[in-house]
Amino acid sequence: QERLVESGGGLVQPGGSLKLSCKILGISYRPNFTAWGRQRPGKKREVVATILRNGTTSYLPSLKGRITISRDNAKNELYLEMNSLEPEDTAVYYCNAILMGTEYWGQGTQVTVSP
Repeated sequence: QERLVESGGGLVQPGGSLKLSCKILGISYRPNFTAWGRQRPGKKREVVATILRNGTTSYLPSLKGRITISRDNAKNELYLEMNSLEPEDTAVYYCNAILMGTEYWGQGTQVTVSP
């Protein structure tokens, strides 16, 4: 069964860095569309970065320059590196992929930015 499993969240101080990982399980092919989203407290979920199988990326303009999305196609793993983290980045971060025409989200990993 297809599923996405995130890891790497935690508590980090303002200005710190964090790298999130996501394993795409239950498939034998390399999906095209993958992404990271987040849901901040009291806000709607938003997509912060996308990456296609060919490596094409896009970023939420407000975060561009502080985050980097990447993937390992051989392992079907997705990553999100975040730098210069701010308290406003506190959120649950979710892995996202379209698998055989169906959109999947992971269970999320909590990132808390606090002194």
